[in-house]
Amino acid sequence: MDYAIRVIRPDEWEQARELRLAALRDPVAHLAFLETYEVAVGRPDSFWQERTVGASEEGPGAVRQFVAEDADGRWVGTVSVLVERAAAESLFGDVPEVEQTHVVGVFVRDEARGSGVVDALFAAAAEWSWSLEGWRTERVRLYVHSENVRAQAAYRRLGFADTGVRVGLHGSEIENECEYELLRPVG
Repeated sequence: MDYAIRVIRPDEWEQARELRLAALRDPVAHLAFLETYEVAVGRPDSFWQERTVGASEEGPGAVRQFVAEDADGRWVGTVSVLVERAAAESLFGDVPEVEQTHVVGVFVRDEARGSGVVDALFAAAAEWSWSLEGWRTERVRLYVHSENVRAQAAYRRLGFADTGVRVGLHGSEIENECEYELLRPVG
């Protein structure tokens, strides 16, 4: 089946909410997301509206959310990309040494897994990252839970490499996330 990959539009907050809630009900959501279903489902409509506008092309440009849409218009996958500036504290509390973007919120519905949707979503995310105006993105990074081997394998297949950096998860000294990166193509 063919899928269209595109940036969300400001008025699609209900679809964005539904897809996020579906992601948070996934069996490995506890490994993949920092938010729980219980927290997300309780958020007011205004939260989802602001979040959707901010991740659209009409937003300020600090984040983009891409979706994979099937022929019937159903969203089957998503990925969001955050802009992280060199020498400025990121949302994760670190200070990047280079201009970069950060992939978050990766989710593909069961029926679309293995169909190439994640590849197309990541291609769009990388293309957007490399095309940012006014600065040169040197890398795209992401964090993946150390126990989320399915996601780690997918990211390696997509060209990401483990940097060796480990970040404690929610202050835990046992659970951690691994940083993966995709460097800007030469030329």
